[in-house]
Amino acid sequence: MSNAEQNKGLNFKLLKRILSYTQPYKQLFYGAVFFTLIIASLAIVRPLLISKALNEYVTNAKDFEGLNSICLIILSLLFIEAFLQILNLRITNLLGQNIVKDLRNQVYKHIIQLKNSYFDTTPVGTLVTRAISDIESLSDVFAQGFIVIVGDIVMLLIFVSVMFANNWVLTLLALSTIPLLFIATAVFKRGVKKTFTLVRNAVSALNTFTQEHITGMRLVQLFNREEQELEKFKEINRQHRVANIKAIFYYSVFFPIVEILSSVSIALIIWFVGVKGNSYQIGLGDITFFIMMINMLFRPIRMLADRLNTLQMGIVSAERVFKVLDTNEKITNEGTINFEGVKQTIEFKNVSFAYTKDHYVLNNISFSIKAGETIALVGSTGAGKSTVINLFSRFYDFENGEILIDGINIRQFDLISLRKNTGVVLQDVFMFNDTLLNNITLSNPDIKFEDVVAATKQIGLYDYILSLPNGFDYQVTERGQGLSAGQRQLVAFIRAFVYQPSIFILDEATATIDTQTEQLIQKATEKISEGRTSIIIAHRLSTIKHVDKILVFDQGKIIEEGSIQELLNSDSKFKKLYELNNKEEVI
Repeated sequence: MSNAEQNKGLNFKLLKRILSYTQPYKQLFYGAVFFTLIIASLAIVRPLLISKALNEYVTNAKDFEGLNSICLIILSLLFIEAFLQILNLRITNLLGQNIVKDLRNQVYKHIIQLKNSYFDTTPVGTLVTRAISDIESLSDVFAQGFIVIVGDIVMLLIFVSVMFANNWVLTLLALSTIPLLFIATAVFKRGVKKTFTLVRNAVSALNTFTQEHITGMRLVQLFNREEQELEKFKEINRQHRVANIKAIFYYSVFFPIVEILSSVSIALIIWFVGVKGNSYQIGLGDITFFIMMINMLFRPIRMLADRLNTLQMGIVSAERVFKVLDTNEKITNEGTINFEGVKQTIEFKNVSFAYTKDHYVLNNISFSIKAGETIALVGSTGAGKSTVINLFSRFYDFENGEILIDGINIRQFDLISLRKNTGVVLQDVFMFNDTLLNNITLSNPDIKFEDVVAATKQIGLYDYILSLPNGFDYQVTERGQGLSAGQRQLVAFIRAFVYQPSIFILDEATATIDTQTEQLIQKATEKISEGRTSIIIAHRLSTIKHVDKILVFDQGKIIEEGSIQELLNSDSKFKKLYELNNKEEVI
């Protein structure tokens, strides 16, 4: 949290935006406000009844029947207050959790629509924090913050008004230490707010460090960095401990101060009654009433600091969440044409693109692919091959030029239908912690088990699936760590093929696999490519022997184009790569 965030007061504009999420739950919201005000109003009744009982039925009349009646009323009132407190607590928490649910759904829906460029510059841990813990803090705005604070303020106003109506002299004595309490509360609020910030930052640092290092544990162990990373963890953990101890210190000082001040107020009441009680006709009931009121006054004032901090932290968390929601980095889907496949050509016309401003990875490239044709993109790492795929799949929006399908700009096609008909196999295959079948279908109910079996048989990978433990029910571990790189690639092929795309894209998928798996992938590639427009990015010559055309990329430009034989029969860069391949089996 920045210093600017720490020093902000209550942002009422943000608070209004938070409250707008109560619209679908108006009954819960107004119910919470209603019961909070009722509880605040009832709080004064019990002290008044006790005062009446002592003055009228104990000190003066000794009316035991009246005393019994009023005690029953007080007892009934206690049960009513307890019931209302339970009901109000349930309503405010239900309201808060419903808002958390809605907001979390909205944030996640927004995140999955963002451009890849946003994820390139935003840490995953930051988005996880925004979607989980920051939104959870908003629940406290309703359960312990805004509504409860309003109730406490109303209750304090009622208390002070009734106290002045009862005896203004005793009221002034009771309130004489309140300025000191407000000063102590302000210091406590400021100090605890800082420590809460330190604690939250320390927790965030712990989460980030732990997540990164557990994910990268192989690297840590490979380079024998266990002890060094442990020392880093200990330091972050120490900072977390220090932050919590600072918070505990403020509480350990503040609460005794509150008790001392309330005791001083009570002592002043007793002293005044002892010295001037007869002059002001102060009875036992009056003394008891003001002692009760002092305790009841100091408690909400003491809690007000905590609740204001809770409200402030909730608003700061909301600001972070709304910053994500206000991020307008979504891929626009304004296309109205349903994409069903390539009928004539895919054409890149003078396309340029930069991931970061003015650092172009594609420079004015132009090429075309005929329907049903298979082309290969080759070139060194960073030449721009994968960027072509990213632009065609609309993971990124290009700045200049056009991408046309059958003469229609790609942006005019509905994005969902475009991606649905484009099967992509990437080199880095992501897999979820789920069954192999669900990793293939991505839990799509429209894809039946029989369709998956038929697809695996069609591309020759059915026996491979059955060779795994439990076959299609094989439990894949997180990120597919239980499978080899080649096995993950094969699953990615099945995943792409089972959706029956009209365009097939293979992005360097055979760069790091064994020869046996490569042969399976070659057969699968040839089968998937049949009758489909296909783009293959490859490092191995064996992957592209069957292609119709090869495009050679270098520094974001296409420097050569032609069939494999045309390029080999000329003095081309591809020929040099081919000759290198004969030695290293890689191009």
